[in-house]
Amino acid sequence: MSFSEVHPFDDATRLVFDGERFHGEVKPEYYNMVGPFGGITAATMLRAAELHPRRLGEPLALTVNFAAPARVAPFEIDAVPVRTNRSTQHFTLSMIQDGEIVTTATAVFGVRRESWSHTEAQMPVVPPPGAVPRFQAPTPLPWMQWYHVRLIRGSAFDDVEDATTYQWMRDEPLRPLDHAALAALCDTFVPRVYVKLKRPVPIGTVTFSVYFLADPNTIARLGTNELLGVARATRFHQGYFDQIGEVWSQDGVLLATTTQLVYMKAPVSGSS
Repeated sequence: MSFSEVHPFDDATRLVFDGERFHGEVKPEYYNMVGPFGGITAATMLRAAELHPRRLGEPLALTVNFAAPARVAPFEIDAVPVRTNRSTQHFTLSMIQDGEIVTTATAVFGVRRESWSHTEAQMPVVPPPGAVPRFQAPTPLPWMQWYHVRLIRGSAFDDVEDATTYQWMRDEPLRPLDHAALAALCDTFVPRVYVKLKRPVPIGTVTFSVYFLADPNTIARLGTNELLGVARATRFHQGYFDQIGEVWSQDGVLLATTTQLVYMKAPVSGSS
């Protein structure tokens, strides 16, 4: 595929603005178990704010709340810049199908300025991408075809006892990185409960956040390079669990952090 063609990701996040709302369509190619892949929904919501004619600055943060599964059908997004300050701008967003809200989100944009810089987190020492085979899921879902993932540790099929995953990842086919693609990549991890219990159980993401820690020039410089994803959980309890993640460039730049809260339907016997 050449970059002159429309990438499946860009087709799935394509929006048209009518002067009041954005219009798009949920694509079956990015479907998950009971709705679209959460990462593509998050990227689409971010795209609406990015394309808004009153947008200021670059993405700093995104939080997406999945109120109901979206159908493979057209949708509208209502994107409202509710407050614009000197350095930051705050959006509220709603995805609507058949007059009902299926997804809500908030996005924060800002103007970045030079300042003191320090990274407290440490990038894990892992094998290079070429030394790790591509992960092949036993029963792949439609959205998985668009991501090239190399699982280093922490799948649902290895013998690690904790729920921590390291993986190399990128878009498939190749696509230059941007904020929307980075947001989607933050949701490509095997669910933490699968890793812990070593089997699938019914799940659904309730809320998902991404904090963009790299400036646009850094993101653009990475091109199509594979990124290192790290994900862990802190607690599985009373039908929910969390996921905390990091995304690193190969040369050790922390690009984004991410959190999410996920509903699970797991038997009591699986708790510890």
